[in-house]
Amino acid sequence: MTEFADTQSPDSLDSLESILNLGAPQTPVPPESLLIPASKPNAARYRNSAIPTRPLRVLAQPGFVLHSYPYKETSLIVDVFTRQYGRIALLAKGAKRPHSQLRGALQTFQPLTLSWTGKSDLQTLTAAEWVGGMLPLEKSALLCGFYLNEIIVKLLQRDDPQPLLFDAYVATINQLAHGEPATIVLRKFELNLLKSAGVVGDLTFCTQQRTKVDADVIYVVDPDIGARPSLETEQGVKVHGKTLLDMHSADYSDTRTQSQSKLLMRFLLAHHLHGATINTRQILMDLQKL
Repeated sequence: MTEFADTQSPDSLDSLESILNLGAPQTPVPPESLLIPASKPNAARYRNSAIPTRPLRVLAQPGFVLHSYPYKETSLIVDVFTRQYGRIALLAKGAKRPHSQLRGALQTFQPLTLSWTGKSDLQTLTAAEWVGGMLPLEKSALLCGFYLNEIIVKLLQRDDPQPLLFDAYVATINQLAHGEPATIVLRKFELNLLKSAGVVGDLTFCTQQRTKVDADVIYVVDPDIGARPSLETEQGVKVHGKTLLDMHSADYSDTRTQSQSKLLMRFLLAHHLHGATINTRQILMDLQKL
């Protein structure tokens, strides 16, 4: 974490906490558990659960590493996001060995072509080649990238192809690397992710009233049924119809849209994560202690 120490002031860290949509303080988790799913896959179980419909061999599939962790003494289990196959788990045999060709390639936020073989839930990585052409993420953009990877891992099911979300991920990483406003870039991706995960529908339509959202009306967004007009005495996150329309069209030029969309996305993410901790908060807490 020390690479941030010389570039992040306490004020900028507070701002970054707001950008990343981190809510009330949560129970700290050990740094080694950052971005690791609550229950790690069991390699033996995966090998015994063959799925006949899976291809035996895949070659040169565009993808990114979301997260990896050790398996036995010399190998890694790698969670990758691919354009054609979605999120998949790959066993990178020998990737921890000093002279392994896989060791240097399996880096986050770098475009790769990935090849693998197998039919089980845990397939075997056979090749990983760096494609290049993207700037590395640095400083606050790097933390934003970790946040993206974490919410993908926690919200997107494995083996669910999402080519449009993959394209949005590539665009988001590029935008962060080029210094575009993270508050806007992340809100766009969060909404794309929730829609791709099938937990958020059309925010411009009121299901109960069967009417289009009115820009001048104040709404609440029920996580289960969508937008509906807010009652005067109702508690919770309220947003103007214009905010919902702006989010649908990816127009965040209005400062009110920026602030209301941040609160709305924080609420929706918390609901659909079912209480799971966003561990990027722990990274931020560690930085603040430096």
